[in-house]
Amino acid sequence: MGELIVIRHGQTAWSVSGRHAGRTDVPLTAAGEDSARALAPRLAERRLAAVFSSPLSRAMRTAELAGLTDVRPDPDLLEWDYGGYEGLTAEQIHETRPGWDLWRDGVVPGDAHHPGEQLPQVAARTDAVLTRVRPLLADGDVALVAHGHLARILAVRWLGLDPSASRLLGHPHPGTLSVLTTEHGQPCIAAWNVP
Repeated sequence: MGELIVIRHGQTAWSVSGRHAGRTDVPLTAAGEDSARALAPRLAERRLAAVFSSPLSRAMRTAELAGLTDVRPDPDLLEWDYGGYEGLTAEQIHETRPGWDLWRDGVVPGDAHHPGEQLPQVAARTDAVLTRVRPLLADGDVALVAHGHLARILAVRWLGLDPSASRLLGHPHPGTLSVLTTEHGQPCIAAWNVP
């Protein structure tokens, strides 16, 4: 059985500043492009049965620069829709909601382009991705190019845990990969946040 390779897109100006970039299509920085290219040798070693990506340009460009081909856009790999918190830093959110925690408190509704999602909705999307890709692992590895919070939720759902357990995983850095696999028939994380 193959492994699930989860790639976080390369650095953007918003990831540098700590702004929540859910559905806003922020391009990669030069450093983000470099880190995506640096993934290519590691991914070239893999026999990929399929590659899926968030349709946002920062993810699709990361896939391209990492040397991935036949990439299929998958809207279920979009980042969490942060609603009214789109573009804000955690510090800015804490000014109006002291003690706010994304995993516990979720987001507030935003405008028509950023209506917002709650954790169960994002988890349902990752569950749909996992349902589609699990059968493909019989033919080799599957690569998913996505986003930080979504990758954490996808990993805990791979493990069969409640989505709230995502808070226990460190936030993957831009331009890194993680490997989800099985050991003795049980799902596990073989690598996390690898540059």
